[in-house]
Amino acid sequence: MSPFPDQAHSKRRDEAIGLLLMATAMLIIPSSDAIAKYLSGAHSPAFLSWVRYIAALGFILPVALIQRGRAPEPAHAPASRARYWLAQVVRTAFLVAAMTLYFVAIARIPLADALGAYFIAPIAATLLAAIALRERLDRRKLSAVVLGFVGAILVVRPGTETSADTLIALASGFCMACYLVLTRATAQGRSPVSTLTIQLVLGILMLMPFAVLQWTMPTREGLLLILLMGLVSTLSNLMTISAFRLASVATLSPLVYLELIGATALGFALFGDLPSPITWAGIAVIVAAGLIVATAPPGARR
Repeated sequence: MSPFPDQAHSKRRDEAIGLLLMATAMLIIPSSDAIAKYLSGAHSPAFLSWVRYIAALGFILPVALIQRGRAPEPAHAPASRARYWLAQVVRTAFLVAAMTLYFVAIARIPLADALGAYFIAPIAATLLAAIALRERLDRRKLSAVVLGFVGAILVVRPGTETSADTLIALASGFCMACYLVLTRATAQGRSPVSTLTIQLVLGILMLMPFAVLQWTMPTREGLLLILLMGLVSTLSNLMTISAFRLASVATLSPLVYLELIGATALGFALFGDLPSPITWAGIAVIVAAGLIVATAPPGARR
């Protein structure tokens, strides 16, 4: 029996809540991607990323202000505060790059194809977490990393006419992996609402020059869809940030694969898109790699 049963029970409960939050976030986020794909015929990826952030900020800012009034964030020393803000800027930059590149990809290829290449994120995150956060990387996880890259090659299929667009989705996945690791590293500093608010404000500022240069006026229908896209984005990001406060990168990252369920269904229902057999094979290999990581026994930090 564990000498600290209450702590062990609390840890299992936190991990279970983290898994539930992450799973829900991954199941609802494809609806936001489908809206972005639908709107990509009239707006640039950078503009869509920008307005998605603005819409999300509109939903989360009132909550952040109320929360700040009730429980102000703790003060930090100047050096610690500088490191925190640097981490937030870098983390947001990776997320902005991941989202914009993904929007570029889904404007050109089916949702599930883009998501298949993007699925390299959990595998890459496992490797990066071992390097940056000293999370244990044993032979089982290392074999999963190698298997994931093999699957990525099957999805990208170098030399085919779609490989350039799929490579963009693959680059999005690598940026997302960096974001996942940095989220885990910084999630304990502030509340999820505060973290998301900072992320949105920084993202808006980073994307503003590109959005202004590529400005297009949305229609009334477009505005409603943008608001819906922002709401879904807000909910999914809040749940993701909360999940990483409760569980490790290796535990949560494979749940990104749940996006495939919604992305494939929406892609077929709305756009008539289905992945090719080779793409399905690559996705299956990457998912298998993720499951190897997910079912690996937990290990202590080195």
